[in-house]
Amino acid sequence: MSKKNSAPVLQAEGLTKRYGRRAALSEVDLTIPAGRVVGLVGPNGAGKSTLLNLACGLLKPTSGSLRVLGSRPAENAAHLARVGFVAQDTPVYPSFSVADHLRLGARLNPSWDQELAERRITQVGLNPGQKAGRLSGGQRAQLALTIAAAKRPELLIFDEPAAALDPLARRGFLENLVEFVAELGASAVLSSHLLSDIERICDHLIVLCEARVQVAGKVRDLLAGHHRLVASQGELDRLPAGVEVIRMEHNGQYSRALVRTDVPPSSIPCPVEPVTLEELVLGYMSRANAAPAATVGAAAGEGPR
Repeated sequence: MSKKNSAPVLQAEGLTKRYGRRAALSEVDLTIPAGRVVGLVGPNGAGKSTLLNLACGLLKPTSGSLRVLGSRPAENAAHLARVGFVAQDTPVYPSFSVADHLRLGARLNPSWDQELAERRITQVGLNPGQKAGRLSGGQRAQLALTIAAAKRPELLIFDEPAAALDPLARRGFLENLVEFVAELGASAVLSSHLLSDIERICDHLIVLCEARVQVAGKVRDLLAGHHRLVASQGELDRLPAGVEVIRMEHNGQYSRALVRTDVPPSSIPCPVEPVTLEELVLGYMSRANAAPAATVGAAAGEGPR
């Protein structure tokens, strides 16, 4: 993990982006520490791509502030070189060969690592003379990943790059992503609606829903701070202070709740069970969908809010 800088790789304060009357992001406060592989999850239309495009400088905020690696996104050419971005459709130039892409990368990026690029192209079995338009989806994704990483960036940003890949190609892509992060000592943000991908490689989580960050923090800490409670109906209405109900379900005589706790589980007067990452994410998404937009929590930092 990155030791280059202990400052946050991304810091947003009151970040808002509107498209006409619709808010894609609303008053977001968010801190992403350096040295993490961050999973950004949420339903379609939650604002994930908007947040990543703002971070890359492809969009400008309507209001609020955003700093990436200590500067405004895409502030200058030097800052652009510090961020690698792989978009959802893993764009490449169809008429360019694999080798042409590497030559273009070397021309555009002052810190380009040709040895890394050529080594990775060989490892994933790409033919340098092959036209990109004739590559498979998995091969195009590997080419786009190689180009982003050969810039030797401090931050890699991925906007659902493996969404259209078959399971085998997706596994290979994620394995290479992790290898690049380790080799570069970089931080990474991966947007995905596939929780299995997040569980496999991410150590930090952001749940984005209804244009707001619902919860964020280290995966380990989030799982330790949330529990599943199962009890007879009515018992969960008398929980002690320091226990916040995120989601409640009733089934016959019993109720089940996802809760966030600031107290020892032993102080809760009913069975306490661990939760999965899927339960945690779905619990916050369900709460956001059920609540009026104005009452949903607007900010999250290093731990649950």
